Amino acid sequence: MKIALIGYGKMGKMIEQIALSRGHEIVSIIDINNQQDFDSPEFASADVAIEFTAPQAAYGNYLKAWEKGVKVVSGSTGWMTEHGDEVRKACTEDGKTLFWASNFSIGVAIFSAVNKYLAKIMNQFPQYDVEMEETHHVHKLDHPSGTAITLAEDIVANIDRKEAWKEDTTDKKYLRVDHIRRGEVPGIHTIRYDSEADIITITHDAHSRQGFALGAVLAAEYTKEHQGLLTISDMFKF
Repeated sequence: MKIALIGYGKMGKMIEQIALSRGHEIVSIIDINNQQDFDSPEFASADVAIEFTAPQAAYGNYLKAWEKGVKVVSGSTGWMTEHGDEVRKACTEDGKTLFWASNFSIGVAIFSAVNKYLAKIMNQFPQYDVEMEETHHVHKLDHPSGTAITLAEDIVANIDRKEAWKEDTTDKKYLRVDHIRRGEVPGIHTIRYDSEADIITITHDAHSRQGFALGAVLAAEYTKEHQGLLTISDMFKF
């Protein structure tokens, strides 16, 4: 498979290594200093572009890739509020393809399935209040993390006593989501159900970015054979 990389930071370099180890070819690498390469024949030859950039750049990168007929796998977050409707329309009505995930880790996919199942159970036990905390490296600009938002939305969808999620709230009708930025932490997500009697806690703690990078390459392999707006739940059937 021919892969283009959009964004060549730590994640991009790790994705490159894993893609090459799985027998794929990197035909184009686009970073902030060579944006003109979106117009190159090498980029247009890619089956899939894997995009990990900043929130403000992601949507524009999707448009440039789609213009060249290239499918996109993206882990960039922070663009959904402003451009979510446009992306959904492009993928459902205009024939474009985007595989988007807030987190490509296989472990996080499993954790997300556990989170949904646990929330359904805990909906029956109002004596437990629920809150979430996410911790990431100091370079992460958005908060809460895209993964935390996805997890929070799944909790709210399954627990009737929570109307929505919010940061920095003491109002019990909202799911409180806290964020911490320190060091080079790849990502920790913790969900706690606390009652007077006891506390139930589930945590996903990433050792490195390797799991994210492998998941992104697996998503690219899946995306090559599929189209539309794709997610982790399409690739992994839990």
